[in-house]
Amino acid sequence: MALNFHQLHIFYSVAERGSFSAAAQALHMTQPAVTMQVQSLEDYFGTKLLQRSTKKIELTEAGRALLPYAQRSMELIRETDAAMAAFTSKLKGRLQLGASLTIGEYILPRLLGPFGKEYPQVSISMKVMNTAQIIDDITSHQLNFGLIEAPVNHPEMLMEKVLSDELVLITAKDHPLSKMDHVTISDAVQYPFVLREQGSGTRLVMEEQLKAKEIDPNALEIVMELGSTGAIKSAVEAGVGISIVSASSVKHEVALGLIRVIPLSDVQFKRHFYAIQLKSALLPISAVTFLTFLRERDLQQWL
Repeated sequence: MALNFHQLHIFYSVAERGSFSAAAQALHMTQPAVTMQVQSLEDYFGTKLLQRSTKKIELTEAGRALLPYAQRSMELIRETDAAMAAFTSKLKGRLQLGASLTIGEYILPRLLGPFGKEYPQVSISMKVMNTAQIIDDITSHQLNFGLIEAPVNHPEMLMEKVLSDELVLITAKDHPLSKMDHVTISDAVQYPFVLREQGSGTRLVMEEQLKAKEIDPNALEIVMELGSTGAIKSAVEAGVGISIVSASSVKHEVALGLIRVIPLSDVQFKRHFYAIQLKSALLPISAVTFLTFLRERDLQQWL
């Protein structure tokens, strides 16, 4: 019998999740099949790797020694898939992902079109929802991976920066600030704001930069909190207040002259978007190819 990656993957999943049943669910296998593969791996090495009890699974000394090698083998497979994705020609299958609000509404639709033209036999399914829902769907295997607007600390997730974004100050076309070529952030915070709800990725980035400029976010005059960027744009256009949103989300309104972007002279609101997936799962080649597309292409031609 030869050592094979499939058994290492199963062993790693059991060790990470602490039970055969949880690993079986994650791997879409039956529990007896998972148990049999781990036993085959133990037979190959001639030693016990897992100590089984009624309450939980614990690694033996041999299992603890094997775990980092199993992890490295998974990382190598991921790197191999990513390297070969650039050479994929007739890619088929289904691309399933989740995306948080700004990414799903304003970024990905402009990128999925070019990707779909390049890989016309891939069907694409995207859910737009908040980060917590994306993580829930990934852990319950409803989604392969997700794209989110702020980093998360989750023990089961791998996270990677894949896109960059910039937030900009927007006003109505007849707002007092709209007549200025640029303003300072201190100038801007003198006016009423319309913002996303507390905890949103956009708001977190804004508040962090305000604090860096020694401006208390709680001192802002917030006249309205809204749950979508579309609602914020409508409120700003109506003169309710000013806001800070993703530059990608207002290109249409700016082109039509409905909203103005006012450059800030003393601060930049830069952020990254992140891809997340389960540590113990391997992505289908359609997902690997899409992430490679995000990493390696000049995305600004579409954004």
